Amino acid sequence: MADWVYPQLKIDETKIGKAVVREAPVSIRDLYNVCKAIRGMKVKDARAFLERVQNKEEALPFWRYSHGSAHRDNISSKWKIKNGRYPVKAIKYVLKALDNAESNAVAKGLDTDSIKILHIAAHKGITLKRYMPRAFGRATAKNRRTSNIEVIVGEE
Repeated sequence: MADWVYPQLKIDETKIGKAVVREAPVSIRDLYNVCKAIRGMKVKDARAFLERVQNKEEALPFWRYSHGSAHRDNISSKWKIKNGRYPVKAIKYVLKALDNAESNAVAKGLDTDSIKILHIAAHKGITLKRYMPRAFGRATAKNRRTSNIEVIVGEE
């Protein structure tokens, strides 16, 4: 398995915490919108927002890959977008990555109240190719797609 290469930010390595979740069995389309929503937020605010979405108290706006998603009345007006969803599975893995990045930052001596998400991105992972036998000697592809999530947090 190859080493993970983080993006090169022009910030001192002692001031940031990094984490990656690899091969998460989550849709890349859901992860794209989750990452876009919390990019630039403080970690405490992002965690509170994601937990509200996970409990279905507030909808997460879908900018891209939003075909078929309905308008929601519980989307905050700050997003300036009306359609959204509740990607619970994607949020579970993003929260895991945020927890890891935050604990890595705390281990370097950073203050937990001022930690901000400097970079968060989702990338396509490997595709596990399987085949399901069908009638008359045929087969149907049954692909299992995975995603990678990378997070870099640091002080403001």
